[in-house]
Amino acid sequence: MVYTRRYENFLVAILFLTWGTVFLDRMAQLYLSPYLIDDLKFSNEQIGILASATALAWAVSTVLFGAISDRVGRRVVLIPAVFTFSLLSWLSGVVRTFEEMLLVRALLGLAEGPCFSVIMAIMEESSEPSRRAPNVGLVISAASLVGLAVAPVLTTQIAAHFGWRWAFFVAGVPGVILGILITFFVAEPKQQANNPAALAGPTRPASIGDFFSVLRYRNMLLCCVAAAANLTGLFFVSVFGPLYITQVAGQAPTTAGFILGAYGLGAFFGGFILPGISNRIGRKTTLLINAFTTALIPVVLLVSPLYGNLWLMALLLFLFNGAQSIAALTHVIIPTETIPRAIAATGIGLAAMFGEIISATVGPAVGITLSNSFGLGATMWAGAGALVVALIAALFMRETKRSDYMAAALSASP
Repeated sequence: MVYTRRYENFLVAILFLTWGTVFLDRMAQLYLSPYLIDDLKFSNEQIGILASATALAWAVSTVLFGAISDRVGRRVVLIPAVFTFSLLSWLSGVVRTFEEMLLVRALLGLAEGPCFSVIMAIMEESSEPSRRAPNVGLVISAASLVGLAVAPVLTTQIAAHFGWRWAFFVAGVPGVILGILITFFVAEPKQQANNPAALAGPTRPASIGDFFSVLRYRNMLLCCVAAAANLTGLFFVSVFGPLYITQVAGQAPTTAGFILGAYGLGAFFGGFILPGISNRIGRKTTLLINAFTTALIPVVLLVSPLYGNLWLMALLLFLFNGAQSIAALTHVIIPTETIPRAIAATGIGLAAMFGEIISATVGPAVGITLSNSFGLGATMWAGAGALVVALIAALFMRETKRSDYMAAALSASP
């Protein structure tokens, strides 16, 4: 297929929906947990184990299959993965025991992990140089819009009217449709000969040693640290934030929903606006600003007087949230501008793997310990501290914004 702007726009749309569907299926379990506890008699601890098992399986598979896609192609990995996680979502709706659900959700994590590294590699390789960062940012922000905004409403409404099993069945349908569309309409990126980004560098790694060569790059290691810190901070705010707002600040659950809804909406818009800005001011500068402002979010939640003006608090959370932009920069943009393009998906998968493992293991352990020992306020400070770690990692990164990207961006300016 010959590269065109129209095809690029179509690709952004289809990959946005696909990545959003991945998070719809992944997050459905969390939003349906009250129903699982009531019907299947799961404990709170078992719900946590299910979430951790999914995250750890995801972490391993995203780097493993990302590396495989570097060698055999993107489509041959992505298409089966999309159909498989959709099937596993359906199977989640027929389980009867905790052991069955654990197996299904772990397998779902294995199937969804490759989608991240491969989707982002396709988008990175198929974008015009000046549109590369905003395209990646827009696609990655689908996780906020679909996973954090649409998914809780859709799954709980279906569960309330038709039962939780039907919520899993419905969540699996979009993946099948998107898998068919990808099969027939998404080309292998290397075939797009008019796209200079896709042609840069070797086409395939020469040996298995290229997998380990990713670790030789300082930026790659720092991206892993920043990605893990960002996801850990996101965990603290998403999990302990509602508890702090209701139990310590004394606000109603609807107030917590309003405040955190603004937080999620800010992540969505920041996810595709801020990476585009990095074309002009640099990746490192953008990352530093994002890490600083996002670190302020848990602090804002701790400021008692702000609860007297909820609209101001919501505005601050909306404006400060650069979490999705940090994810776009540390998972995709900076790694693929640092390492050879031949192992792009390997680098993307490595950052995702590190982030998932740390946030799925350290985050819950530290959060529970702090909340039990020092109160929920300590978890907010821990969330801010995690983002400070991301900021420190960014300080030691090398700028990766290439001159050809800058030239293309400036030439496209009015």
